[in-house]
Amino acid sequence: MTPFRTFLKRHVLWVGFIAAFLPLLALMALQYNSLVKLEAASALAGEAYLKNFLEGVFDRVLYFYRGNSERVLSVPSSYLIQGNNHKIAWHFRKKEVEGASRLFVMDYTDPGQDRLWYYDAASISMLPANRQPESRSVFVACAPFQLMSRKGTSLEPPTLVVDEKDADNYMILYPITDEDFQVVGVAGMVINMAYFRTRLLPEVIGETLDKYFRDDPELKPVVKVIDPLDEVAYESDWLPDVAYGVSRYFPWVFSHYRLVVQSGYATPEQWARSNFIVNLSLSGLLAAVLLGGIGLAFRTVSKELKLSEMKSDFVSNVSHELRTPVASIRVFGEFMRLGRVTDGEKCEEYGEYIETESRRLTQLLNNILDFSKIESGAKTYSIEPCDLRGVLAEVLKTMEIQHRHSGFNIHYEEPAEDLPAVRIDCEAIAQAIHNLLDNAVKYSGDSRDISVGLRREGDQVVFWVEDQGVGISRSEQKKIFERFHRVPTGAVHNVKGSGLGLSIVHHVVTAHHGEIRVKSEPGRGSRFSIFLPINEVT
Repeated sequence: MTPFRTFLKRHVLWVGFIAAFLPLLALMALQYNSLVKLEAASALAGEAYLKNFLEGVFDRVLYFYRGNSERVLSVPSSYLIQGNNHKIAWHFRKKEVEGASRLFVMDYTDPGQDRLWYYDAASISMLPANRQPESRSVFVACAPFQLMSRKGTSLEPPTLVVDEKDADNYMILYPITDEDFQVVGVAGMVINMAYFRTRLLPEVIGETLDKYFRDDPELKPVVKVIDPLDEVAYESDWLPDVAYGVSRYFPWVFSHYRLVVQSGYATPEQWARSNFIVNLSLSGLLAAVLLGGIGLAFRTVSKELKLSEMKSDFVSNVSHELRTPVASIRVFGEFMRLGRVTDGEKCEEYGEYIETESRRLTQLLNNILDFSKIESGAKTYSIEPCDLRGVLAEVLKTMEIQHRHSGFNIHYEEPAEDLPAVRIDCEAIAQAIHNLLDNAVKYSGDSRDISVGLRREGDQVVFWVEDQGVGISRSEQKKIFERFHRVPTGAVHNVKGSGLGLSIVHHVVTAHHGEIRVKSEPGRGSRFSIFLPINEVT
């Protein structure tokens, strides 16, 4: 159990990220599957909606002709059997309907002669038919019922029949039967084709369009009616470009006429695909935002954990850094207080040790105090004319005793020309130089040679510190100026330090409008260069 807990502790962020990512991934998979199904359903729904529109038109036309035909053509058989044409005429008069060019009755009550009567609305009477093409069409249409009447075939129950053999005379027939369901006649109507084209179709199609496309009037399609000769019998509008269309023939009456719905917009499949892409894009965007938020949260947590770890290391390192000089000062002080050192040279040597450790302790405390001011934004600089050569000389003199005891050789390359006085914060720049030298001492490894130089390059003054120590990898060179960061070399824990020195150097140089550069290779040492622009600080 202990290794598992250790693994979780070390990889808690990755475990948390995976725990948040896997449900999101599953949700995205389910969402994608739902969108795929929605796309297919949307395409079917779009096509079904247009088919519903067609059915709506068909129902209105069918209701008009079937309902009116049943009402008008239901002539009582007694009127024929009694030969009471006057009652038949009044029956038609009371139930007269639009859409019929002629109402008629075929009489089979006289076995010797079939008689055809036309209804005359002007005189409200039934008139015998003459020998015209329309009459021949009526006889042909009623021929099956004539045969049934002659044979005495029962017809139960009687139903409406449509006859469309004559393209100019579409008829609706309704057989008239007696009490024994024997056919005694036929009542019929000749459909008024002009009324169908010019009045019924515009009214029915217009009202159905308004019903189905009330919420999206701009999406109204074009509706056409094509006659048996493939000519346009009716057209609601005109489109220059037609994306797709659906069509069906009229049921029952006008079965040779075709109703066509055409649209200039996307097909149901294209519309569904467009919807799918939009929904998928929105889902992807939402997932990206969520992942970005999760990533940002974990990145922040990772930084905080790393910072917390670095702060812990900082406390540990600073405690060690403080303990060493304090212990040295205490030991040498006790020797001198107890009178164990009587030799003048030894007293001087111990005094140098105490001074060196005190300066080291002071420098560490200064770094901590300056870092605290930098973090709180309270750090200020006192800019004044200063001789940079003198600042460097003072720092080298201060660190001379420490370097001598450590066995380091400082090679100072003086400038070949006089340097102009620059306006800087002398103490801050001195601290930056001191930190670079201290850093070079710590990471020199077995080498004891450090080079220091100062020169002018154009409108800049350049100061550098170069060692022959462990060096820095290229990937670490961008991180060394971060607070608390220390290069993870094999002997990092054997090197004293707080991880603040280079961070303070970078802040000081930046505050003076300068630049710090590093050139280093692992195992071949490092060279830190500070560039201060003369034209901005003089």
